[in-house]
Amino acid sequence: MRWYWVDKFIEFESGHRARSVKNVSLAEEHLHDHFPGFPVMPASLMIEGMAQTGGILLGEKYEFQYNVILAKVPKVTFHSWACPGDQLIYTALLENAGKEGGSVSVTATVGDRLVAEAEIVFAHLTSEDPQLSRIDQKNFVFRMNLLDILTVGKAGSGAADSDAGSN
Repeated sequence: MRWYWVDKFIEFESGHRARSVKNVSLAEEHLHDHFPGFPVMPASLMIEGMAQTGGILLGEKYEFQYNVILAKVPKVTFHSWACPGDQLIYTALLENAGKEGGSVSVTATVGDRLVAEAEIVFAHLTSEDPQLSRIDQKNFVFRMNLLDILTVGKAGSGAADSDAGSN
């Protein structure tokens, strides 16, 4: 099972910057227990949404020729919370990228309110890596199939698309 913590991309500048949306909804079961009487989006799931935004940005830069793996989160600061009805906007900036991996700086905001900020580091696994054969490939989140979310974000611009009738 895969968990997506991004609903769609609203901006995408290849190799530079990405902005995505996560709508926080009381329909999400985890909010009923976190916390009873005061539901808030768990911090770990916000980190995952920030990582998915940054991981897609890094993966797309190399046309997903590498499997992008979350390596570490060396710095994260939470300033506020996100509650049902809030729209989290994740903004990721690609700080560095290379054959071995890369890093992003990411913020999470609700309107003008800064909710969280983080530095996230990713590693690349290549098909030549002997450890890769042990990993179930269908569970990679940062793969080209998640670009469907990006496509939805692009479609939402209202701009005419010459391929629109071919779907």
